[in-house]
This record gives sequence, structure tokens and C-alpha cells, in this order.
Amino acid sequence: MSRRIVLIRAVNVGGAKLPMTDLKEIAADLGATDVSTYIASGNLVADVPGDPDAFDRALEKAIEKRFGYFREVISRTRDEVVTALEAHPFEVVEPKFSYISFMLSAPKAAAVDAAAEVPTGDDRWQVIGRELHLRYAGGAGRAELKEAQLARALGRIPSTARNLNTVRKLIELAGPEDDR
Repeated sequence: MSRRIVLIRAVNVGGAKLPMTDLKEIAADLGATDVSTYIASGNLVADVPGDPDAFDRALEKAIEKRFGYFREVISRTRDEVVTALEAHPFEVVEPKFSYISFMLSAPKAAAVDAAAEVPTGDDRWQVIGRELHLRYAGGAGRAELKEAQLARALGRIPSTARNLNTVRKLIELAGPEDDR
């Protein structure tokens, strides 16, 4: 078993309802233990059995089977999330305006170079490994950054973003260390 912070992309928005009690039940049915969720936006912390990537793919399939829609699942260890938070390259003026988008894989260097041409206004982004760090000058709801254009340039890698407040809370929920 390994402790994981499991993130499901785009649930409880746009008609893709996923009650957190159901998410906990599905994860437990797949063998996860010590399962908890945080806010109704697809955040799960659990000890998962076996290969974490296999668990993530099984969770995707189970959600699709039960609810009829597909959503990507991306997970990290607590330490990986801590490292991503510590690497956040921008001044944090307001934590809810700063995000980490956890990607399934790292984009190619050529894609990152191409994405540098995407207009950002006063918003900022930087890729560090498998994470895309974002800072919205006026908040995500008033983004100047053309997110769809950035995603295309980076290669449309499945990802899901959380603001720094949520990232910190998920680290706290995961406990003091990965190997408990």
C-alpha cells in the first residue's frame, strides 16, 4: 500500500456529478484504505494497493462504468506534492490565484518552447517536471492566459489543477510522511 493524493479531473462541474461518498466507496471497492475526500471537486487521499498507476486507471474505469462519463485520474505521493508546492516559481500574492496543474506526464521540451508563444497578459505559467505552475493576476475566473491554447501547445497532456490552498490541505490530509 502506498499513500496517494488522487485527483480526478473536472468533476462536479458541467453535469459530471460525482458525490464524494460514492468516490470513497468506489476507491474502497478497489482496495484503497484510510480513504478521505476534500471538497467536492475530485480530491481523494488514500492508501492504494499495488501499482498506483494501475489503481488510477481502475478508478477511471469504475467512475465511467458507474456514472457514464470518463474523467482522468492523476495521483502523486505526498512527497511529490510537497516538492511541487515548494517548487512553485511565482510570488504568491493570493493563494487562490496560484495553481499547480498535475499532468499525467511531462511535456516535451519542444512543446514547452512552442507554448512560450501563447499570450498570457499578466498571468504566468511555468512547467517544472510533470507540473504546470500557474499564477493568475486577477484569479482563474478572469484569466488572460488562453488555457485551451496553452494545453494544445503542451501536447494536450491530461491534467488537473488545484489552487495552492487546496494543495496545502491535501498535503495536510495525507499525513506527516509517505511511509506511515
